[in-house]
Amino acid sequence: MPPAQTPPPPDAANLYQAALSYLARYAATEAGLRRVLIKRVDRWARTQADRDAAAPVIAAARKAIDAVIGKLVHAGAVSDASFAQGRVRSLLHTGRSRRAIQARLVAKGIAPDLARDAAGDDAGSELAAALVLTRRRRIGPFRAGEPADMAATQRKELGMLARAGFARDTAQQALRMDALEAERRIHALRSDQAIAD
Repeated sequence: MPPAQTPPPPDAANLYQAALSYLARYAATEAGLRRVLIKRVDRWARTQADRDAAAPVIAAARKAIDAVIGKLVHAGAVSDASFAQGRVRSLLHTGRSRRAIQARLVAKGIAPDLARDAAGDDAGSELAAALVLTRRRRIGPFRAGEPADMAATQRKELGMLARAGFARDTAQQALRMDALEAERRIHALRSDQAIAD
């Protein structure tokens, strides 16, 4: 078995190719792509026996990362705004609240103000997302049968929606809604139609 070959030193050209390869498979924010490229440089650095000789290459590679990301942003291959918009749609469809969506976007490296703008403030979409969660958890309009203690069950369900980040009025409205109307609103959300209140 031939010995494993040492990867070439990271430079702007191969970091750019690595970034393109990553972006071909995954959507990424600027911060996320930066983490991927830094890990690549760090992996190469760990293969080097002479750390002192590798230090200038590592420093140059770390500087090149910003230039590579800038080039990709300028070309439109990386856009935090586009990433945020796509992630918002996806997370709404899985029943996440605006607060939860904003937290996830910030965790992915999106600026807080951009995360807030992307999550929006559409009450109809927020209600539909709460309804998606009620259906997934089989609560509110999707509850099977009547519980013995309705008041306790409603408090428990309200708490579940509150912990998911939904405002009290939105949670109450979702829990009181008729199942057919709830399904209509979920369908409208999934087909990206405007949802009328």
